[in-house]
Order: sequence, then C-alpha cells, then structure tokens
Amino acid sequence: MTNKKRNIFVTTALPYANGAFHIGHIMEYIQADIWVRHERMCGNTVHFVGADDAHGAPIMIAAQKKGITPQQFVAEIAAGRKQYLDGFHITFDHWHCTDSPENTELSQTIYLRLKEAGLIYTKDIEQFYDTAKGMFLADRFIKGTCPKCGAPDQYGDSCEKCGSVYSPTDLIDPKSALSGTTPVLKTSTHYFFKLSDPRAVEFLHEWTQGKGADGANRVQAEVLAKDQEWLSGGNLADWDISRDAPYFGIEIPDAPGKYFYVWLDAPIGYLASFKAYCAKIGLDFEAELTREDTEQIHFIGKDIIYFHTLFWPAMLHFAGKPFRVPDHVNVHGFMTVNGQKMSKSRGTGISPLEYLKLGMNAEWLRYYLAAKLNSRVEDVDFTKNDFQARVNSDLIGKYVNIASRAAGFIFKRFEGKVADAAMNDPILAELRQAAPEIKAAYETREYARAMRRIMELADVINEFVDREKPWELAKDAERAADLQRVASIALEGFRLLTLYLKPVLPATAEKVEAFLNCGELTWNSVENVLSSSRPISKYEHLMGRVDREKQLDKLLPEISAQQTEEAKPVKAAKPAKKQAPAADPNAPGGEPIAEVCTIEDFIKTDLRVARIVKCEEVEGSDKLLRLELDVGEGRLRQVFSGIKAWYKPEDLVDRLVVMIANLAPRKMRFGVSEGMVLAASSALKKDEGVYLVEPFEGAEPGMRLH
Repeated sequence: MTNKKRNIFVTTALPYANGAFHIGHIMEYIQADIWVRHERMCGNTVHFVGADDAHGAPIMIAAQKKGITPQQFVAEIAAGRKQYLDGFHITFDHWHCTDSPENTELSQTIYLRLKEAGLIYTKDIEQFYDTAKGMFLADRFIKGTCPKCGAPDQYGDSCEKCGSVYSPTDLIDPKSALSGTTPVLKTSTHYFFKLSDPRAVEFLHEWTQGKGADGANRVQAEVLAKDQEWLSGGNLADWDISRDAPYFGIEIPDAPGKYFYVWLDAPIGYLASFKAYCAKIGLDFEAELTREDTEQIHFIGKDIIYFHTLFWPAMLHFAGKPFRVPDHVNVHGFMTVNGQKMSKSRGTGISPLEYLKLGMNAEWLRYYLAAKLNSRVEDVDFTKNDFQARVNSDLIGKYVNIASRAAGFIFKRFEGKVADAAMNDPILAELRQAAPEIKAAYETREYARAMRRIMELADVINEFVDREKPWELAKDAERAADLQRVASIALEGFRLLTLYLKPVLPATAEKVEAFLNCGELTWNSVENVLSSSRPISKYEHLMGRVDREKQLDKLLPEISAQQTEEAKPVKAAKPAKKQAPAADPNAPGGEPIAEVCTIEDFIKTDLRVARIVKCEEVEGSDKLLRLELDVGEGRLRQVFSGIKAWYKPEDLVDRLVVMIANLAPRKMRFGVSEGMVLAASSALKKDEGVYLVEPFEGAEPGMRLH
C-alpha cells in the first residue's frame, strides 16, 4: 500500500424489511463501522451506505395479513431503523430501500446487459403451486428434507446445515409453509442467468483468487475454499432469476407478468443506495464507479457467500461499465450466546433495543465485539461473565482509570497545563511506536489483536502511575514538578490510547477530544502531543461499570428450570475400590492408565480454555517458552511450558489451549508460573513429539471443561 488517499464504497448486507434489527445485524454493522471510522482517520474518503431489502413474497404476504400495502409495511419497518443505528453509533452516510426508482432502473439495465451478453435464457419448468393460496411458491415458502444430507425442515433453495444449493423440486417430502398442504407441480416459463457459462466460470476462478486494489486477497481463505468447491466439477448451477405474479418486486422489462427474484435486485440495492446518496451530495454516480481509485467493499455473513462471491461479481462483470466487481467481500461468522444459536425461548436471544433501554453503554458492546472479531470466518460468542470482565477490567479498570487518576491533579494544581518536557518521556515513545502495528490490525480487520495491544499499553501506563504514586507526590509541595510530570505522562498516554480506540469508542473519543483540548484525533495526530498552551478542561465521568444484576441479568435472564434440570450431569455410580491397572506397553501412549479417581477428585481440577496472547523464548533455558494466557478473567497469566523443542513462539500466538487454572503458582528461576497448559505425548516415544491440547472451534477463553 502507498500513502495515496483511497476512495472507498462500503456496504453491509441488506436486512430483509420484515422485522426489526437483531443482534446479528448490529454485530455486522459495528464491524463495518469500526473499519470505516479507521479509514476516515487515515484521511481516506469512504461512502458507507445501506438499505432495506424490501421485495419478495414474504413481505407481500405479511402486508396482506395486516391489511396494508407492501410499501406501507416496509415504511413501518424502515421508520424504526434510526434508533438502532444512532443508539450503537453506526454512521451510514445514507440508508435507502430496494423498492426505489434507482433500483428499478439499475436492475432492469443490468438484466438487459446480461441478456445482450447471451447469459439470459428461458426454460419451462415445473414449479410448486399452492392450490389453497392460489399462487406459485417462492423457495422460502417450501420446506422439506435436504436431498443432499437428509436434514429435515430445510428451505426450498438451500440447506442451512450442509450449505448445499438446489432446486425446490429436489426437496424430499415438500410442504407449503403458507398452508401446510402438499403443493402441486405446474409448468411456468422462467428466466435464468447462465452462471455455468464457461466465460462465467473462467472469470470466477480468476476473480475469487485475485486481489483487490489494496493488494490483499479478495476473499478469505475459508471462503475461497468453499468457492472452489462450487466452481470445480461442474457444481456451478444456473440461477433462476424470475418469479410469477402475484409478486412484490421489480418487473422484468420484456416479460409481462414476470418479476425479478429478490436475490437479483437485492445486491443491486447497494448500487441504488449509492446512486441516491451521490444525487443527494452532488456526486456523479457513474463517474464515482468508474474512477480507477474507487474500491468496492462488502461486509456480509457466512450464510450468503454463494450469492456475493459468485452470482454478484459475475453479474457486475458481464454487465460492463460503469459497474465494477467488488475489491473485497469480507465475511464474518454468526453471533452465539453461551455457545448456542440465539433463541429467545432458550434464553439465548439478545435484543439490541432492550440492551439500550436497560441503559447499557453502546460502546461496551462495540468494544466487546472488537475484542473478539478477527479477519477469519469465525462465530462470536457472547457470555455474561466474559462481557462483564472485559468491560469492567479493560475499559474501566485499565483505560478510563488512567484519566480519572491523572486529570484532577493537572486541572486543580496546574491550571490545566501539562508539563511540556514530559511529552518526550520514553514510556510515551513506546506507546507511539505501537501506532503502525495497531493501525495495520484495524486495516486487516484483526480487531481482537488491536484491542489486546492497546490494553497492553494501558497496562504500561497504569504500572507507571502505580510506580510513581502521584497521590503521594501531591502531599509534598516541593515535589510539584514531579507530580505535574507524572500526571502529564499519564494524560498523554491516555490521549494516545483514546486515539487507538477511537474507531471502537467514537462517542468517548469525542468527549476526550473536548476535555483534553487536543483537537480531532486521527492517525496523523500520533505525534501531536498535549501542550501547556492548550489547558485541559475539568474531567467529567466518561463511562460506568456493567451492573450484573440490573443490566446483564435482565438482558439475558437465566435459562428455564427445565433446561437447567436437563443440563445437570448424571449422578456418578459409586466407584470401585481403587487399584492400579497392570502396565501395558502396547497401551495408547505406551503407559498404563492411572489409578481410579472419583468425581470429587476430578472436579477439584479447574480446566479452562485459554488463548495464547503472547509467546516468547526464555533466555537461559533450552526447554521453556513463556506464555501470556487470557483465561477470560480480565488479566493475563504467565505460564512457563517446556515445549520449546516442538513449537515456535510465533506459531502459538492466538491459539487456544487448555490449562489447569487452579494449580498453585510455582516460583521458578525465570519468574512465577500461574498454571499449566495440557499436552499429549508418548512415554515410550518421547522423541516423536508433544502435542498441545486444543479446544474445538467456537470455544472461548474462560470456558470450563466438564
């Protein structure tokens, strides 16, 4: 990457306009918003737009049930969007709707371009028809058993369990989701986009493996692997892009009574929203799209990668200018609660609006998600204990605590003026040197890495304050200069931490900019230190702690008594008399099983999932590596492990391991070891290696092994 300023067009997946935002929407918008704010702090131009996905049979039917038009139904949903977006500090430049003149024009134009390119054809197909409702059934109104994996209760177009894409007629034992009756087959002429065309396949092979304008891969490795699976062996199916009347959507221009299937016009809604935004602010839409430096970037969930990494780029490519293919499609996982899929009935559903109504700070959630999000396609798990620990320990105990400890001394004792000479302290140099690393982590969406590094720096400042004890210096009038120096270093450190956290904590950063009188914080202002010529204002409370009883427990009530009973472990049978089994050199691992232990013996050992935050060699030791482990308790633990011969430190960072968390600390020559990580090895074949025990994907630091 050069220092040339970028021109970026950013979108998130369009929410279907049949209901309020759920927490999954908010997670995606926060992830994108953090990245957009970072880019703007870099001085880049970003156009960040969204829209409601308004078309399709579900909305038409929902409107009929309410006795209103589909347009009125969508308008009611749209009217409730602002409270969510404003509430979580999500800064879309424009919010639009796919039921718009812009989307009608663009969808029909792209369709005619694709037809001219020879990629549209018609075919008479047998389609399910609900005789009770008098209409052809959209894929989402047909349910049955997946023809690929046998999973029951799957929709008519794709399987949520195995990810297979198929035709509704492939379903086993199909039923109408509207009437519950068995639909009949009727013939209808449908329009298809020829995704299987050799030209499209060749283009998609190239596009999926290519790079965006910034030189990074267009799609993540996990997404590429799935795309290659679809692209190889003739698995790329042509796409049915039409639906029969009655249907709420955009009419196909040369086919009376036919409408575009919602998945054709929905992604075009990105362009429609951008076009409406350009008109609003006086930009030339086509000129913006065709600029050589424009980048088109989408944030989406892992359930819609087929549409966004195959169907969508192929449509844009063969439609020609001014349309452009995406530079990146950034895919994220789902959000779970306590390791489970969100469900209100199971007590694992989070309402974003309820979160705000309970007085919970939006930036708590923004930080919590940032501390868990990375560039991989991984689910993000929410637990009450982890949320409370991260907010109260990191944001309050480490970050906000610095300002509250130092600002009062400067404001009351020194007329708000910092000591200018203190701005060159080596500790502050250390914080400034971390800026490129943190900036790069934001750029690559490695938010969790950025948050860990920022909190490490917060520890540096807090340790400095603890060491210098400004509260003691304040008692000695002759040490006023020392007091001013210490408090000034702490406040400048706080300014830098705020700069680094600004994409995540925009509202707090705005308050800090005003209270420190330091101007707007951008990536160019790392070297712009606090100055005695710009006195600080009186410190005002920035952020409170999470209240478990009044907030978290009300947001996520405990699971039902029935579920609790189901979750209880089966009572163990009385153990047999202890005896050591006979040694067997052919046993797994080459050593005998240890003597019998009781369940009481076992539960004394607290086994926890831990994430390796930092790993380094131990000077003077041929066997040990020093690990810093996050066990979900709001601090890092130091553990020494004799695995140096089998693992490189750089390969272990960010890996999950299992540790004994309640092992008595052991004082060693190199420091105190606060636990033990678990590994497997053979007693008879030690030269074959040591293997760290790794939890399955989805586990989070702090989870206990049972």
